[in-house]
Amino acid sequence: MGSVERSKKKVQLWKKAVVHFSLCFVMGFFTGFAPTGKTSIFSANPVFATSNKSHSTPQPVEVSSGEANSRSGNVNRTLAETPVPVLVRSEELEESKQQRRKEESSKITSRKLVIIVTPTSAEDRFQGVLLRKLANTIRLVPPPLLWVVVERQSESNEQSEILRKTGIMYRHLVFKENFTDPEAELNHQRNVALKHIEHHRLSGIVHFAGLSNVYDLDFFSHLREIEMFGTWPMAVLSANEKNVIIEGPVCDSSQVIGWHLKENSEGNADVDTERKLPIQISNFAFNSSILWDPERWGRPSSSVQGTSQNSLKFVKQVVLEDETKLEGIPPEDCSKIMLWRLQFQTGIAAVEDQTQREGRKL
Repeated sequence: MGSVERSKKKVQLWKKAVVHFSLCFVMGFFTGFAPTGKTSIFSANPVFATSNKSHSTPQPVEVSSGEANSRSGNVNRTLAETPVPVLVRSEELEESKQQRRKEESSKITSRKLVIIVTPTSAEDRFQGVLLRKLANTIRLVPPPLLWVVVERQSESNEQSEILRKTGIMYRHLVFKENFTDPEAELNHQRNVALKHIEHHRLSGIVHFAGLSNVYDLDFFSHLREIEMFGTWPMAVLSANEKNVIIEGPVCDSSQVIGWHLKENSEGNADVDTERKLPIQISNFAFNSSILWDPERWGRPSSSVQGTSQNSLKFVKQVVLEDETKLEGIPPEDCSKIMLWRLQFQTGIAAVEDQTQREGRKL
């Protein structure tokens, strides 16, 4: 009996061993088809969680099984580097806009006002063309700038229409007086503009700009550097002559040391002994406050009495009193040409050209 029981126990042990071996084999077989890591399970479409404060979720990134292990360790760093959009309040945007406006306005107020005076005449055949040409130049000058245009009263609205479309701050002045002398009419137009400046106490640098003038834009920035009086050379170009005439000062830096003089019919320098300075009206500019605030420049108030009808004459007298008051522009080299005049034989332009040819100076 004992041997039979022992043999039964041996058979049962073998059965248990075979079953156990079979189970291990099956489990190992199926385990080989299972994914090797936890990261690979989510490798097809991994989704990264962001904090509750974020308003956007980064787009899913595809990761291959070979890169899974190397990328899994950098997940936290990637999350830290992901840009999060910042919502700016409307109040902050409005404050930034106001700050920019203040900065722009401070730049404008720091510049001196440039007052450009332009006499015109309806008799000029090219008035409309030249007025638009000059307007296109002035429009490129940084503000503040005021364009004072003077003409005789007429039924035509052409000039008014042109000025309205320029986008430039301007004053359109008209007068009713009739003149037989074109030069007298030209001086009257300039006085009308100066009286307007004096009456409204406009503070700035006054420059008389003819319709036929052509400018380097840097010229206007140098105008703002003038304290009292400024002067510069000008090149005169004629359609009938091949040469170019230079008029104005000869400078050493900003100091005026001489003048370009025209030659007379005998080939000698034409020197006006009665007037000291051979300077043309378009070759100088001045501070407008001398018209309505003479005491600022060390002159008594009585010095402007009786000049209300001829402000231009008063300015000329002040310039002629002392040549050292003139500043050459540009300061570094006032012999540089920044203004050209094209000679036309019609209307106001013809009068100005004739005035220069005859050597009528300040």
